Amino acid sequence: MKYVLISLLLFTSTLGFAQDSTKVLSLAEYLGYVKTYHPVVKQARLITSESEAQLMASRGAFDPKLEVDFANKEFKGSNYYNQLNAAFKIPTWYGIELKAAYEANDGLYLNPENTVPDDGLYSVGVSVSLARDLLINKRMALLKQARLFVKQAKAEQQLQVNQILYEATLSYFKWLQSYNEKRVYEAFLENAQFRFDGIKRSYESGELPAIDTLEARITLNTRKLDLEKSRITYIKSSLALSNFLWLNDNTPIELRDQVIPDVQTGEAIDNVLNTSELDLENLDLSLHPKLQALDFKLQGLNLERKLKMNNLLPQVDLQYQFLSETPELASSFNTANYKGGLQINFPLFLRKERGDLRLANLKMQDTRFDIQVKQVSLKNKIDALNQELASYVDQTNYTNVIVADYQTMLQAEERKFFLGESALFLVNTRESRLIDAKLKAIALETLYYNTKAALFNVLALPETNIP
Repeated sequence: MKYVLISLLLFTSTLGFAQDSTKVLSLAEYLGYVKTYHPVVKQARLITSESEAQLMASRGAFDPKLEVDFANKEFKGSNYYNQLNAAFKIPTWYGIELKAAYEANDGLYLNPENTVPDDGLYSVGVSVSLARDLLINKRMALLKQARLFVKQAKAEQQLQVNQILYEATLSYFKWLQSYNEKRVYEAFLENAQFRFDGIKRSYESGELPAIDTLEARITLNTRKLDLEKSRITYIKSSLALSNFLWLNDNTPIELRDQVIPDVQTGEAIDNVLNTSELDLENLDLSLHPKLQALDFKLQGLNLERKLKMNNLLPQVDLQYQFLSETPELASSFNTANYKGGLQINFPLFLRKERGDLRLANLKMQDTRFDIQVKQVSLKNKIDALNQELASYVDQTNYTNVIVADYQTMLQAEERKFFLGESALFLVNTRESRLIDAKLKAIALETLYYNTKAALFNVLALPETNIP
């Protein structure tokens, strides 16, 4: 359910006003609420939270472990065996694992190799991978990749937030355009009403023919029709803008009729979007979040490639443990009593390992191509948008001159009409052309604003002046 926007709740940065007075919603204020409360922005923050949870999980591979294994067998009144094996293991960064254990076994049919002293047997030792998994192993690679995923997630979060702000900005500019168009039609409706009333009085006094009142009424109704169309467009754009406005409790809100856009948005747009002091020629694209995300992805793939290369080495695992009945005496742990083992595993053809390594190299090459393409694409987009903005500045200057000239011609035609030297048809024609010129100027202004927003979206700047 949508709730009406309460001005004192949503717009606290401006002066108080009467309930029925208009309230200007600036671009900065609007984007501030979008950035703070929009569900998609909150959803984007989950990306970072998820990656941090994965990092915590990967660190769990290095957590110390306490293991207890107990086995018992009783059959026909005989205690076949009781076996207790408790161990405390500490994994380390490299392929080394520290282990302390206690073993207590007894029973009538106990396997002789499991025979231990009556008070049990203590052991302290180490397990080492001498070839494969020594310098890099799966748990080490997963932890490093998880750290990269956190950085990558932050870059992707920035891209998602930037995208929703871009879409919200376009919606604001559409709202502003429809509002300005409505104002134009309102102003010219007043002119048409004033002209119709004057011509009607002149007809009633016999100064003008009846045909002039008919043409004035046609113009008046045409202006009313245009205003009604623009009013509906404005309402639709207001509702579209409301899609981006939410309260802190995830409640969607709807703009009140008294809330209007800031007609001076052009003066603040560069400051809000932080595009006023950009050195586009010396812009470091390597800092772009999209390229950073791809670079973190490439680093993660490089870790995977190293892990695959590590699998080409033979598996050589060495275990060595000092044994003692009296662990309270450190000297009792010596080389005279020990338990050791060596395990070697090496596939003869290594087809699986070589295939995995080739796939890892192909993934890295594919990502490098993505980075190169994205760099060129970003550079070309920025250059194109920069040139487009410069062109819109020139077009705006031309349009402003055209609007001023049409305004002058209309005023001159109106003076001639009231002096009886012109016809109402010419006045209406001049006025229609002026309206078209003003609407084109508004549309051109919106295109300029949209291009500014597109530049903001392409650059994906980490900091903006959005409150």
